[in-house]
Amino acid sequence: MTWGTELWDQFENLDKHTQWGIDFLERYSKFVKERLEIEQTYAKQLRNLVKKYCPKRSKDDEPRFSSCVSFYSILNELNDYAGQREVVAEEMGHKVYGELMRYSQDLKSERKQHLQEGRKAQQYLDQCWKQMDNSKKKFERECKEAEKSQINYDRLDNDINATKSEVEKAKSQLYLRTHSADESKNEYAAQLQNFNGEQWKHFNVAIPQIFKNLQDMDERRTVKLGETYRSFADVERRVVPIISKCLEGMVTAAKAVDQRKDSAIVVESFKSGFEPPGDYPFEDYSQNLSRTGSDNTISTPKNEGGVKPDPKHSISKTAKNKLWLFGKKPKVDQPFFVVPPPTTTTTPTWLFPKFASDHIAFCLSEMRTVKPRIASFRGLKQRAPSLEDFSHLPPEQRRKRLQARIDELSKELQKEVDQRDALNKMKDVYEKNPQMGDPQSLQPKISETMCNMEKLRSEIHKNENWLSEVEGKVSSRGDRRPSADVNHHAPHGRESPEGSYTDVPNQEHRSPPHQPDPRQAHQPDEFDDEFDDDDPLPVIGHCKALYSFNGTNEGTLLMKENEVLYIIEEDKGDGWTRARKQSGEEGYVPTSYVEIAMEKNSKGAVTYI
Repeated sequence: MTWGTELWDQFENLDKHTQWGIDFLERYSKFVKERLEIEQTYAKQLRNLVKKYCPKRSKDDEPRFSSCVSFYSILNELNDYAGQREVVAEEMGHKVYGELMRYSQDLKSERKQHLQEGRKAQQYLDQCWKQMDNSKKKFERECKEAEKSQINYDRLDNDINATKSEVEKAKSQLYLRTHSADESKNEYAAQLQNFNGEQWKHFNVAIPQIFKNLQDMDERRTVKLGETYRSFADVERRVVPIISKCLEGMVTAAKAVDQRKDSAIVVESFKSGFEPPGDYPFEDYSQNLSRTGSDNTISTPKNEGGVKPDPKHSISKTAKNKLWLFGKKPKVDQPFFVVPPPTTTTTPTWLFPKFASDHIAFCLSEMRTVKPRIASFRGLKQRAPSLEDFSHLPPEQRRKRLQARIDELSKELQKEVDQRDALNKMKDVYEKNPQMGDPQSLQPKISETMCNMEKLRSEIHKNENWLSEVEGKVSSRGDRRPSADVNHHAPHGRESPEGSYTDVPNQEHRSPPHQPDPRQAHQPDEFDDEFDDDDPLPVIGHCKALYSFNGTNEGTLLMKENEVLYIIEEDKGDGWTRARKQSGEEGYVPTSYVEIAMEKNSKGAVTYI
């Protein structure tokens, strides 16, 4: 499709669209700029972090523990990683952002030139029209003056009191006016012919060429955006190997941590070399005591086989000298990193009552809720894209929105009905008076109007069903469920249609219904009702059967020659088109068997960001 032939009268819209394209390009340029600024800031913060935790130190302060050595190796790798982020920012600035800004300026200049050419062509056509209109008005004035002269001459010619000179004067005046009118007529005819020729050139030569240039410019802009998207990813991809090496270096540093080696370093740093103290000797202080009358002898306890000394007695000076190591810590150099002892915190049981009270009951309850949660997640995935029925709104709001939509569709339907009636009346007039037009020329428009009416009736019916559902009435969805089931039986090899409301593969649709086990009657299958609320697919066009098709295969649709069907899904490249009869029956028909006419707005409108 070319803009010159399809959009010949959309100059203003093309002006807005091309301006939007350049604005979008500049917006993406701004995104890239902010992205590279984030990369620059990220790299700068990483370097500051490395600098903070890797201070300058002397050779004697070099860490000896493997954990410290590995940590500084990780800091070095992180510094290299920050350098790669700087490379990413630099590449984005030169190859993406700079290129986009230069291309944006070129696009602005080219667009301005094409639009000026279009405006000049339109101005020239307006001038031709103005000249033609002036000659037309002049011809009209001359004709009116000639009519006045004719009336004046007739009046004087019939007046018996008029002199001959007055009659001759009126006659000459009539001749001059008539001659002037004839000249104006010829001039008007020439100007009209010239305008028609210039108008044909304008809409068949000049405008198509200008619009083609605008289309080429817009397509080049789209291609450039795709290239910059790829360049944006390639910049990241090129630094991935180096970043992977940095990460591998971190992993290697982590593997180099050796707890036994660190323990040996601790032993080497703090080992005193002293032997553990031996047993305390017994010191007898009773040898110099005198004997009394009541006590004939004072027995001295014998130090037999490891008698423990009395802790109340003082210790000898020699023993005190041996115990200095445990009485006072020696002053030794502290290591660079001192690992603090792990602190154990007791979590109060009131924070986690389930785990604190009964672990087994909690686990069993979690196991029982796994499958229902999976089903709800799958249902959420299926129903998320479908908000056409306003099911996300409260009931009253949903009812109002549905009623408003029904009223709007009814107005559109009435317009289509009026248009159909007008076309039928015009067709009757053409049939009675063939010289006024061909009746068959109105048939395509009548068919299109009928198709639009059927589409609107289908939409109104669908919304009325939803409204009845909201108001508590009996919905007719159950009547449409057999036809909806046919939709799931597509020909073999057919992928899930794009317009469907589910992402589950078709194998689930074609599987036979599950037969519940009587022993499990209290556990209904959470996936049985997964597709009960699927709405029929919207109509995107209509088709006419060129040949009859028996539809004997599973998932296909029986159709007769010249039968009109609604299209609800386009051909995906496998030769089958999904269609629906007026009765609501759906299925697949061969694409080559039908003549398809798609709706103009079936793909949706372009959204300008």
